[in-house]
Amino acid sequence: MSDNRRRALLSVSDKSGIVDLGRSLVSRGWEILSTGGTARALEDGGVPVTSVSQVTGHPEIMDGRVKTLHPAIHGPLLARRDHEDDLAALSERGYGPIDLVAVNLYPFRETVARPDVSLGEAMEKVDIGGPTMIRAAAKNHRFVWVVVDPADYGRVIEAVDGGAEEEQLRRALAAKVFEHVSTYDGAVAAYLANGGHPGAQLGEAGTDAPGAVAAGRTLPTALEVRTGAGSTLRYGENPDQIAAFYAAGDEHTGLAGLEQLHGKALSYNNYLDLDGALLSIAPLAFLETPSVCIVKHTTPCGMATAPSLVQAYQHALATDPTSSFGSVIALTRSVDTDTAEALSQLFVECIVAPGFSGEALDRLTRKKNIRLLVMPELPEGSSLPIGGEAAILRLPEDGRRAARYLSGVGTGPNVLSHRSVYGGVLVQSAPLPPFIGIPGAEWSVVTDRAPTLQEEADLRFAWAAVSGVKSNAILMAKDGRTLGIGAGQMSRVVASKLAVLQAGAAGLDLTGAALASDAFFPFRDGVDAAAEAGARSIVQPGGSIRDEEVIAAANEHGIAMVFAGRRLFRH
Repeated sequence: MSDNRRRALLSVSDKSGIVDLGRSLVSRGWEILSTGGTARALEDGGVPVTSVSQVTGHPEIMDGRVKTLHPAIHGPLLARRDHEDDLAALSERGYGPIDLVAVNLYPFRETVARPDVSLGEAMEKVDIGGPTMIRAAAKNHRFVWVVVDPADYGRVIEAVDGGAEEEQLRRALAAKVFEHVSTYDGAVAAYLANGGHPGAQLGEAGTDAPGAVAAGRTLPTALEVRTGAGSTLRYGENPDQIAAFYAAGDEHTGLAGLEQLHGKALSYNNYLDLDGALLSIAPLAFLETPSVCIVKHTTPCGMATAPSLVQAYQHALATDPTSSFGSVIALTRSVDTDTAEALSQLFVECIVAPGFSGEALDRLTRKKNIRLLVMPELPEGSSLPIGGEAAILRLPEDGRRAARYLSGVGTGPNVLSHRSVYGGVLVQSAPLPPFIGIPGAEWSVVTDRAPTLQEEADLRFAWAAVSGVKSNAILMAKDGRTLGIGAGQMSRVVASKLAVLQAGAAGLDLTGAALASDAFFPFRDGVDAAAEAGARSIVQPGGSIRDEEVIAAANEHGIAMVFAGRRLFRH
């Protein structure tokens, strides 16, 4: 080092804003140290660069695997400027201090998200030098600026120029470093624990099965508070609770992937209801006809599929128009003018859809506070395991976007579902929705009478729709629309009675309806109640010790019953 200029080390994977940062520092008299692609980007932008190899006196080796791991780099990063011995050690070896580090890490998560990536390719994206440098700088943040997020470059330049609250900013940036490294390491740990697959799945300790995260290990996490509106929420479920939204995975996954086009920032309860709406609508994404789900307090109060989107909305609304006030609505097709006009007649908190026409946006944005959100697109040819086989999604663009919210799509089929409880977190593999409109596992007809073709269609719709309803759940449907929904009851027969009561209140006829139950009937009373209401077909998981009694009751009433062989609890 030939002079006393301050020095910055810039070495980034995400090169957003790095040339502007380099120019800003050089204009203030700083010397820039850099490596590899970052050095080339800076030089191409007219920023003079000193290579790290010139500082260390050692060339990069092993295809760049070793370049910054050297005392000439880490001594200057760790030297405490108020310790004479530290400064003397630098001077003795001819090292100059490094006063700023801008580093972000190799794109590991983006790499392993590719379906064809090999374990070897993934391991090459495990950064070693980057985490070491930023950890060292963060440890010594009283004297070394450290930046991992390009969004912070401007704040740092202002502070370098003598901005206020420098100490607080240095500390905040250091905290961001450790969050960044922790998230990164968590992603690597999850990938390796999952047998070299991007998703994760719970398994027993000691299992060698792909996707197994053994019980009893430390749970790998990769959660980030998203920047911008909505990351720190105004309050939680109630005004006396604080809350924030943390995103798992990349910015294109799940609720973090939604693009808000209009309205106030999302609230805690909005996120919960959007989760319920997308979970509920996902099984209908494979249908050729558009579908609509209306959610209140995280559970559907109406669902329908129909030849047109506006008709699907009208049928869904008819199930329970009272509860639909202040709801969240999910749709599997882009909102057109007619549907927007119908939606605008109801007070709605959020509408989430694959898109909105220009006319629809014009009509809906007249309401200042309504939140309009767009789903990200699922690429053509994505696959999802169904019944042990991979189903290829061959859908129109809107259908692909709605299908994005099927469990694990976009991040691999084995993503984990987290649920907080007092004092801890419960973790399980995410539920695979019951699909309709594509081939799936065959059901077992257990009664003397098999369902007709129309009854089978009604049963499949009812089975898909009940998957989003809180347990104990009973749902009655006919002709691609819900007629009555009984949700969240302690007794299954009470849930049945509530579904009947709701249909009656809405003036809907239950004659010939299909009934879906998310779990088996423990007694015949549920079947008796369904028959009394007018149901002619039932789908349920089966598996009760009283199955024979329940089947006998269905035969007495002339009801066709099928066992799906799968429970759909949603607590």
